[in-house]
Amino acid sequence: MEKVLLQMKGIEKEFPGVKALDGVSLNAYEGKVMALLGENGAGKSTLMKIVSGVYKRTAGEILFEGKPVHFKNTRESQEGGIAIIHQELNLIDHLTIGENIFLGREPRNAFGVIRWKALYEEAEQLMQSLGMRENVKAKVADLSIGKKQMVEIAKALSIHAKLIIMDEPTDALTDKETESLFAVIRALKAQHKSIIYISHRLKEIFEICDDVTILRDGTFIAESPVSEMDESRLIEMMVGRKLEDLYPRLEVEIKAPILEVKNLKNKHIRNINFNLREGEILGIAGLMGSQRTELAKTIVGAIASESGEIFLRGTRKRFKNTGEAIENGITYVSEDRKGDGLILSMSVKENMSLSALKKMSVAMVINKREESEKTESMIESMSIKTPSVNQRVKNLSGGNQQKVSIGKSLLTGPDILILDEPTRGVDVGAKKEIYELMNQFKKKGMSIIMISSEIPEILGMSDRVMVMHEGTVSGILEIKEATQEKIMKLAIGSREDLN
Repeated sequence: MEKVLLQMKGIEKEFPGVKALDGVSLNAYEGKVMALLGENGAGKSTLMKIVSGVYKRTAGEILFEGKPVHFKNTRESQEGGIAIIHQELNLIDHLTIGENIFLGREPRNAFGVIRWKALYEEAEQLMQSLGMRENVKAKVADLSIGKKQMVEIAKALSIHAKLIIMDEPTDALTDKETESLFAVIRALKAQHKSIIYISHRLKEIFEICDDVTILRDGTFIAESPVSEMDESRLIEMMVGRKLEDLYPRLEVEIKAPILEVKNLKNKHIRNINFNLREGEILGIAGLMGSQRTELAKTIVGAIASESGEIFLRGTRKRFKNTGEAIENGITYVSEDRKGDGLILSMSVKENMSLSALKKMSVAMVINKREESEKTESMIESMSIKTPSVNQRVKNLSGGNQQKVSIGKSLLTGPDILILDEPTRGVDVGAKKEIYELMNQFKKKGMSIIMISSEIPEILGMSDRVMVMHEGTVSGILEIKEATQEKIMKLAIGSREDLN
């Protein structure tokens, strides 16, 4: 008989003018992993904030270990045995591993003095239980993302959490780090811990989760054992319709090269040679550390080149900064939309017009009417879901934030659009919408460089595939000859048996 650790029944949450959750139910079972799925905006984060005491529910009941609970804040939920690991890790880089694990809960003696020896001994035991051999006196700043994730899990274990909520835990992890995380999750299950696992990577659901709960538009859709589901069924239940042809690659006439890169070099990249043709999507694949992002930033002047040449329509260019690249029709959409691409506290309009203000100004005075008209037109053409142009970007779903980031670049009127991980952290429905937008850009003759860690996305949307390995181009494949196996061989630096 399965033991229910957490039971949420008929949960409702209303914000001014918005009903975010309407009669939602969720169960978390002892020693099992419950996947929580839904499109961006489905209510997953709101539900988890209610569980962890950040939000107060409008209606409904929560039972934890069979008893009604009303957590007023995160401290109360932690004391009750619930820990949440957010997508944006909540660590302080300049503190040590041990200090981060016990921050605010340091063991102290009768005089209130921190017992450092006890703190570090317990921190070491926790990290070793997760298979980590790091020096617990090392600064968190020196750790990889994957190891930082383990520190967050150690924090959860240090409060003796019985339920651990993981929000997009593998979003920035390498394959090896993901395997390590899954090993830890299996070990936690063996200790009878319960886990709620939120992810847009559906293949992970089948690998690590036991059950799945699906939300759509703030309502409960279904709970089911994962074994009774397949990917197409999950997608259909999440978006409310069948998603035919998830990768709708469009064939258009590919013209002459618009961009040529010759022997480009700096401390990140070595002797890079390739071209980008008008109207094509050039997919750039490679493993973490292959320096794909660094190449893109070098092209647009965010990172200086040491040698080599860039030709735009046959004319040699050297951009000192991204502003010069934009003026020449090349714009870059960062993989880190929250860190580099958007200012979350500002409005949709302010974010979207930011890079194009020079084009909307006369004598340093912004034409407010033009700014509003162009922003509203872009919002409509990209189907961005927002109550108004004055809505703060931080209040939008991940998919709509990504569209704002892309729209911001489009308002500069680019001929070349560089998209770095364009669908990272967005749901399957929003992915399809972004792919359709890319097709629209191709129809208008725009050229796109798409950097992606998802090989199906590379194969599904690219006209050619360039693969990088340790800062070099290891191969360029026409899409008709590209396969997952060939891309992976090039990504690890092997050129054997590519035919």
